[in-house]
Amino acid sequence: MKPVRVKIDGREVLVTEGTTILQAAEKAGVPIPTLCFHKRLEPAGICGICAVEVEGNPEPVLACNTSVSEGMSIVTSSDKLTAMRREILKNLLAHHPMDCPICDKAGECELQDLVYKYNVTGVGTPKPISKFTETYTTTFIRAWPERCISCLRCVRACSELQGNYALSVVDGPEGVLISYDPSKCVSCGECIQICPTGALTEKKAWERWRIWQIERKVRTTCPYCGVGCQLLLHVRKGKIVKVTGVEDAEPNRGRLCVKGRYGFDFIYSEERLKTPLIRTSAGFREASWNEALDLIARRFKEIIKLHGPDAIAGVSCARSINEDSYNMQKFFRAVIGTNNIDHCART
Repeated sequence: MKPVRVKIDGREVLVTEGTTILQAAEKAGVPIPTLCFHKRLEPAGICGICAVEVEGNPEPVLACNTSVSEGMSIVTSSDKLTAMRREILKNLLAHHPMDCPICDKAGECELQDLVYKYNVTGVGTPKPISKFTETYTTTFIRAWPERCISCLRCVRACSELQGNYALSVVDGPEGVLISYDPSKCVSCGECIQICPTGALTEKKAWERWRIWQIERKVRTTCPYCGVGCQLLLHVRKGKIVKVTGVEDAEPNRGRLCVKGRYGFDFIYSEERLKTPLIRTSAGFREASWNEALDLIARRFKEIIKLHGPDAIAGVSCARSINEDSYNMQKFFRAVIGTNNIDHCART
């Protein structure tokens, strides 16, 4: 791809051919507002708030899906663009409930941030309308259809990123509506993570909290399988209250399954084992690790002596890393002397 030189708000930047104005502006360090755009999705050009002025063009163009060309001169902020963006935001607020004080997204809502940035006032009493054809709810997800701004990020994430196609677009009497197919939904929560407003929220919470009460976010690796998805643990008062995917990290790039996003309750379960247990005629009793491992080694030797090594079989856990699974099969083949080793993810 050949290099292309453009000017954005007076700053020259060199990018490759095919780069969009939005991508070029990001490289130049120039912010352009967006709502329907997300870096993990194909640009759709729905909301119009990323419009910029290009020298020689009579009308503004959308930065998210317009490619740069050699010598292009772009203006991202002007009185005309500010007025246009305010009008777009006013039109969205005309049908958006003003329930920010109780909305779970307050403090990280992209619509709220833009309304504040452009000082949008004088909207009047909103007349909220539902943007969904039917109730969208699962064990972990709750929709607030009046808060939806029809950016369709959730629909595109469900198809482009997760490949589930549980959400789709249909024609409604006043524009597009979002339709939900419960038979295809796996409650992965990708739609919640990518939604710019409070239209989609999580049901899972043992206590109410606000986003600004999060004390820290800890990056870690999901323990549920060997893929190695990267997580952000949202911690409040020393406990995990929410999990999100790390947007720019491999291998998942923000995507998570239902277990990775919502399966963190076990951490605080009173039923978790805290010490090895040995079965006796009277039930289970606590034991030290040395005692438990010595018992296992002794029983393995007894079984091999009486019945041969093929009387023992092992199953490696899918939560283990590749190296642990490798050592597991090597232990069975080289130490015990059997090929009776399998992996639970294979079935």
